[in-house]
Amino acid sequence: MEKRSLGTSDVQITPILMGTWQAGKKMWVGIEDADSIKAIRAAFEAGITTIDTAEAYGQGHSEKIVAEALPDVRHQVEYATKVSVSHLKYEQVIEACERSLTNLRTDYIDLYQIHWPSGNFNSEIVPIEETMSALNLLKEQGKIRAIGVSNFSGAQLAEAASFGRIDSLQPPYSLFWRQVEQDTLPYCIEHNISVLAYSSLAQGLLTGKFERGHQFDPTDNRANNKLFQGENFERAQQALEKLRPIASIHNCTLAQLALAWLIAQPQTNAIAGARYPQQAQDNAKAAKIQLSTTELAQIDGIGRIVTDPIDNNPIMWDF
Repeated sequence: MEKRSLGTSDVQITPILMGTWQAGKKMWVGIEDADSIKAIRAAFEAGITTIDTAEAYGQGHSEKIVAEALPDVRHQVEYATKVSVSHLKYEQVIEACERSLTNLRTDYIDLYQIHWPSGNFNSEIVPIEETMSALNLLKEQGKIRAIGVSNFSGAQLAEAASFGRIDSLQPPYSLFWRQVEQDTLPYCIEHNISVLAYSSLAQGLLTGKFERGHQFDPTDNRANNKLFQGENFERAQQALEKLRPIASIHNCTLAQLALAWLIAQPQTNAIAGARYPQQAQDNAKAAKIQLSTTELAQIDGIGRIVTDPIDNNPIMWDF
């Protein structure tokens, strides 16, 4: 899989990234460590070398699973992890990074990201200058290679960038969730900031496997996902039916089509999770799909069946 530059850094990433929120187990149902390890390994063997995780995913459990899956190929992969919103004070950032280094069994992190802006989830307000100061020190020390942010608005991204180089933004972004195109994507294009789209398959909705009437376990985070509720879900089903003929032309799945469309957008790469090896292998194949300009526009229009009626709140869940 041909790699791309991460912002202006010397880090190279794959356009499809392996997402490992589910490997942390918390807020997911039916996840087994052995399956997660096999899926992460399968992603690597299929050409996905960039692995995204976070200390918040099962309180470090996801990071440990990533390390368990890839101990012998550390020099061939890129680790992207995140500091939690409750650890944004200067000393907390330093300590959190050390924990992540330990969990990942490595002496450097390729991309270290602020998971949520300060103040989210009733967290203490910490000036972004203080957080960035700690991140800049970690970068100078070689403990991290690049700095990124996640879930930041355009204004928050610009403020963070005034205190140091930001090489990536990680927002929710998929064919069915596109607020980033209005707020932050233009800034990222202008300033050569890579977009690492999470929930790139709309938490599985774009796979087409969830039929009308599907009910999630109440402890599954998708039970609160706006896209799986009411009219949003119904519009999604209509859009999926229109996407199927295009997927058929390319002899690919709906999921692969959605990923191929996403990584064809400016500056954009797609994080896709997988519970099982075959899913990871299938995700990797999306990088080989070539969509024409006409097809990209057609898919864009179909996606708007879902996105146009949705409000501008960038948070995908009704937590």
